[in-house]
Amino acid sequence: MCGIVAYVGRKTSAMEVLIDGLRRLEYRGYDSAGVAILDEGSILVRRALGKLANLEGVLRDKPVAGHIGIGHTRWATHGKPSERNAHPHCSGSVSIVHNGIVENYRQLRAELESAGRVVESDTDTELIAHLIDQRVEAGDDLLAAARWACARLAGSYAFAVISSEDPHRVVAAKNGGSPIILGLGEKEAFLASDIPAILPYTRQMISLRDGEFAVLSDEEVALIDSDGRPFEREPMAIQWDPVSAEKGGYDRFMQKEIFEQPRAVMDTIGTRVSEEDCDVDLDGINIRPEVAERIGRIHLVACGTAYYSCMVGKLLYEQIAGISTEVDLASEFRYRRPVLDEGCVVIPVSQSGETADTLAALREGKQRGAHVISICNTRESTISRESDDVLYTHAGPEIGVASTKAFTTQLVAHYLLALKLGIARGTLDREQAQERLHDLMRLPRLIEHTLEFDDEVRQIAQKYFHSTNFLFLGRGIMYPIALEGALKLKEISYIHAEGYAAGEMKHGPIALIDEDMPVVVIATRGPLYEKVISNLEQVRSREGAVIAIASEGDTGIAEKANDVIYIPDLGEYLTSVIAVVPLQMLAYHIAVLKGTDVDQPRNLAKSVTVE
Repeated sequence: MCGIVAYVGRKTSAMEVLIDGLRRLEYRGYDSAGVAILDEGSILVRRALGKLANLEGVLRDKPVAGHIGIGHTRWATHGKPSERNAHPHCSGSVSIVHNGIVENYRQLRAELESAGRVVESDTDTELIAHLIDQRVEAGDDLLAAARWACARLAGSYAFAVISSEDPHRVVAAKNGGSPIILGLGEKEAFLASDIPAILPYTRQMISLRDGEFAVLSDEEVALIDSDGRPFEREPMAIQWDPVSAEKGGYDRFMQKEIFEQPRAVMDTIGTRVSEEDCDVDLDGINIRPEVAERIGRIHLVACGTAYYSCMVGKLLYEQIAGISTEVDLASEFRYRRPVLDEGCVVIPVSQSGETADTLAALREGKQRGAHVISICNTRESTISRESDDVLYTHAGPEIGVASTKAFTTQLVAHYLLALKLGIARGTLDREQAQERLHDLMRLPRLIEHTLEFDDEVRQIAQKYFHSTNFLFLGRGIMYPIALEGALKLKEISYIHAEGYAAGEMKHGPIALIDEDMPVVVIATRGPLYEKVISNLEQVRSREGAVIAIASEGDTGIAEKANDVIYIPDLGEYLTSVIAVVPLQMLAYHIAVLKGTDVDQPRNLAKSVTVE
């Protein structure tokens, strides 16, 4: 999503490096762009809404000289896309660009405003600039001020900051999922949020880690640990070609997108959750108690992977918010002439916002008087424009055709909306709401932990990639996860795979089970655990090879399954988000072993824009 570039040196103009670097990050997606450059002791800022070409037009009219600067492309996480919300953000002598989420921004904003600071944007980023400027005004150098500010921040961040009071250095800091890459040159230094931005200028790079700081000048790049002590790290020599660089070192875009899920989920949660207030802020969507009480029924409409997210959503809206919910394939919705009225809410779900059948279902809902709240990943798409309200996921661009991070962020969006409805309708008491919000904040880290089992999943894939049929079983909320696991495998490996409700196995699929058919059973702990184990044992009794997705600590299941992939337990609902990750990895590794085109599987398109 958001891109960061910074430059300090004397060999070329900062403006040239920054614009070139931002252009190389355009594939990540963004809605505004800007640069801040130090020129003769003053920081000059140029920003523009929309594409980078708009910023280039501003710079043609108002060029900026100088040899030290920072640049940014922004994908809005809160605060609407606008020039005033575009980065860089300034306060006093300080200008900053930032990726990530400041979770305590409400408290910080109130504190800063009570101290007389004027906050001009809707972003959390500007607050960091104010915090740093406070300390610079008090006499701290830029590094000390940045370290002090970071001690005040909760959440994730990666930023680069400059100050006219410290005009020869760029200071960077990192904590959480957003990357910072440092580039080493002769009498110059570079910084970026991804390698492609600075690859034309240097191949000697250092990756900043959580809790670390860097100070860039035309003389050196100095690294500082969390305790303020200098340290050294051996640079890595990057040998990628340009296409590999866009993939960030991963072999394929799908693999990269699987590993981007902790960040995508974190960005989708964003600052929407307030554990202190025990509430969810859905970017201005009106769900006051009296509005929530008038909702008589929810209709979820989507296609493909998004449809499976809606099947999960149905359980969430019914069990958390107590609202009767129906799920329809968008391609069938209008043809069944649904009964809708003003008490109904239609929720279309789409990654691209251009899915033809989903758009037609949206229009059907509006025509019949329903209120439309879409869940979408793409701003200014047709679906987002035609909806009454939009709850944006923040997955960022998804280049691989098979959806991964778009799906997990859709699940999170459903969960956020269900929690908001449950709080508004009183179906969740304060203690229940706090517990669910706390679990949600833990989710990105637990997905990150699950990704650590990638090598283990690859070894399991090695055993089964010659199989020609797979069966995926799940119960309750894990049934749609089983469907999604089967879809991923068939999409990219061309192996026939079928997802089934485990309780229905005896009504047909059991006839297919033998030693040649691997069966993936989602057997995490939950209300239906014992029933799933019974289904698993029935597979084993017929010589089926069982791959179990199980909760960490469930050692007994190893005696019942051929292979076990353990995942963290995050309760009945959110464990479903974690469970999909090993299924994605399994499909990916099987497809790679079979030699198929993982990113562009045959006959499939990323966005289906015709019926």
